[in-house]
Amino acid sequence: MKQLGIIANPRANKVSQVLTQLLQWLAKQAVKVIVDETTACLGDKLEYVPEEKLTEQAELIIVLGGDGTLLRVARLPGIYKLPILGVNLGRLGFLTEITLDELFPTLEQILKHEFVTDKRLMLHTRIKRAGKVIGSHHNLNDIVINKGVLARIIELDTHINGQYVNTFQGDGLIVSTPTGSTAYSLSAGGPILYPSTRALVITPICPHTLTNRPIVIPEDFRIELRLKSENEDVYLTCDGQEVFALQFGDIVEVCKSEHSITLIQPQQKNYYQVLRSKLNWGIR
Repeated sequence: MKQLGIIANPRANKVSQVLTQLLQWLAKQAVKVIVDETTACLGDKLEYVPEEKLTEQAELIIVLGGDGTLLRVARLPGIYKLPILGVNLGRLGFLTEITLDELFPTLEQILKHEFVTDKRLMLHTRIKRAGKVIGSHHNLNDIVINKGVLARIIELDTHINGQYVNTFQGDGLIVSTPTGSTAYSLSAGGPILYPSTRALVITPICPHTLTNRPIVIPEDFRIELRLKSENEDVYLTCDGQEVFALQFGDIVEVCKSEHSITLIQPQQKNYYQVLRSKLNWGIR
């Protein structure tokens, strides 16, 4: 590879130091680097290009930060065509799996074209109001419909492939991909899905009826959620970053996106090792 893109979270731990070391190492390998404007501010006289141009010119994107940074990058135009190397400078790091100790050995393998990739399913979410589409989002982890601070229990009519499922009553509802199954859905009692599982998960948040449990459905099913609560403070959040205020009668349609994200996987570890490490399995 001759040209790599780097996008960094300026608030990540030791990010300037890591960026400097990375730039020096890539320069020795005769690899050209392009960065976005935010990342350029972390270095010394770095030239930058707009993010939409970054995805057009780079052959691979290196993300320095945590999972939140990678989720933001996953929404960039054209990112679907590029492999992403997520380097964990945050806390948990389910998506940014590469540690600092693994960074340069992994890059050596990448430059030799000896690396493994993993395609991750994404969601396509549309918000309809009075029959018109007023919002559309592609996201990697999940969509969450939940109440505001002062709202009471909210009601969501739920249909799958046009068939009525239930009117969920509670604090809200999560629709997640396998990638997002280890995020908010997990904390709400949802199952962990292996990343390549071709499925979606619907997880109620604090349901009023305790028999309402998470549902796993095939990836190509279409979900329709209609807000039935009036005069309530209710929001739709995509990947914890894009927020949209909902009104009574709004319909949220969720289905598999035509796009997917390609993540570079560390060859020396598998998904179960990641789970053991991040979730502290086996520790007493």
